[in-house]
Amino acid sequence: MLAKRIIPCLDVKDGRVVKGVNFVGLRDAGDPVECARRYDAEEADELVFLDITASSDGRNTIVELARHCAESLSIPFTIGGGVRTVADFERLLRAGADKVAMNSAAVRDPGLIRQCSQRFGTQAVVLAVDARQIAPGRWNVYVKGGREDTGLDALDWVRRGTDSGAGEILLTSMDRDGTGKGYDIELTTRAVQAVRVPVIASGGVGTLAHLEEGLKAGAGGVLAAGIFHFGQHSVREAKAYLRAHGVAVRPPLAAV
Repeated sequence: MLAKRIIPCLDVKDGRVVKGVNFVGLRDAGDPVECARRYDAEEADELVFLDITASSDGRNTIVELARHCAESLSIPFTIGGGVRTVADFERLLRAGADKVAMNSAAVRDPGLIRQCSQRFGTQAVVLAVDARQIAPGRWNVYVKGGREDTGLDALDWVRRGTDSGAGEILLTSMDRDGTGKGYDIELTTRAVQAVRVPVIASGGVGTLAHLEEGLKAGAGGVLAAGIFHFGQHSVREAKAYLRAHGVAVRPPLAAV
């Protein structure tokens, strides 16, 4: 059985890590490189950085962030936000990111997924999907930081994205984001069933039990922010809890 991944998520705005609820009401959570080093020391499996404003200046900032993290970290990391072209994608990889996430640009030009996967490999391409429930059993894809409803069905979109070459789906429930109520398990389960690539569950973690629920729903990894950023739990505590509840996670380095 493949080990499940615990992935702290660092939303970055104006060079700082922030955390909100339902994509608004942002709180400062620290310097991104310092946070990343702490999670590296805690033996997180990966990190995700998302530039949530993605202005032109922000794209330059996020490239520098990738460079600083590559110099400081021993674990893989994904960076997304403001990726509009193959050249943007390549800049982030050259700066040291292991994977690059795309959202709005992929919706605008689905061919971008195929171009990047053919040039850099499917393993480097993460399709980030921000989904909001519009009816029972139905979710739409939102873009531009959750401000615009595309009208796309989220489950159809993850299928199309993986068919085009995305090697991983980063699936965020906008309804659950920052609420502490747990992942949208129905959405996660249905996405896992819809594709043959790993699905990373995101949005809503408030307890360690929520991590367990997301992983047992079939997610290959679970994203969390607030419970780690503000000291409620450490990554080590999360892994110990999951091991005790029968979830396969990587052992601590001291045990290897």
